[in-house]
Amino acid sequence: MNDFSLLDPLLLSLRVAALATLFSTAGALLLAWKLSRRRGPLPAVLDAFCALPLVLPPTVVGYYLILLLGRHGLLGQWLAEAGISLIFSWQGAVVAATVVVFPLIYKSARAALEQVDTRLENAARTLGAGEWRVFLTISLPLAWRGIFAGLMLAFARGMGEFGATLMLAGNIPGKTQTLALAIYDAFQAGNDARATLLVLVASALCMGLLAGAELLVRFRRRHKGRTARHARGNRPVAPAQTPCPAACGLTTGDR
Repeated sequence: MNDFSLLDPLLLSLRVAALATLFSTAGALLLAWKLSRRRGPLPAVLDAFCALPLVLPPTVVGYYLILLLGRHGLLGQWLAEAGISLIFSWQGAVVAATVVVFPLIYKSARAALEQVDTRLENAARTLGAGEWRVFLTISLPLAWRGIFAGLMLAFARGMGEFGATLMLAGNIPGKTQTLALAIYDAFQAGNDARATLLVLVASALCMGLLAGAELLVRFRRRHKGRTARHARGNRPVAPAQTPCPAACGLTTGDR
């Protein structure tokens, strides 16, 4: 069995998942922050639209992407004139994975940001902080655990993306064949040994990723707790104050 034939889909999956997570993060965070602070029908509609790839079949998501980015699609025509083609390319796999993982980051970030006490944000605004500074120094640090969990789930989901990638990028060995597509290809070909090996690699990688993320969160929580206890232990003790005459009934009027 050729080691390179196993390494290629693994490296491509890592690259696709990393880029998809990176490209989704900024937009998902900003949208989650804005919508978490607003009420009304429009935010509800936008929230449902952002979560749509979570409930749609992946092949439906891939079909929508073909209608949008295909040679005769709404954006595909402009891209073709610029010499850019996303169909049957690894860049197309990145686009498909980005659309699929975006709701995971958005939903996790919104849930975390909704738990932030808005009184802290309003206090920062009254002290002259702008919206960006409030977001970067108040909202984001307080919601980082939920956001980090969403990022890890998005990366793992990007590693296992199958349906939308197959529709948009195809299954071309050495070019667009990700780990999930390689497993499907090996199973269809009756190569059980290769399929089993790829399944074990994918399972170990995703399990290690999620376990490592959980350990990191716990370590940060324990470290923060130790730092807080250390700060309380080193807090200087206030000197005893002499009771004032009024408290002891020694004012002039009481003599």
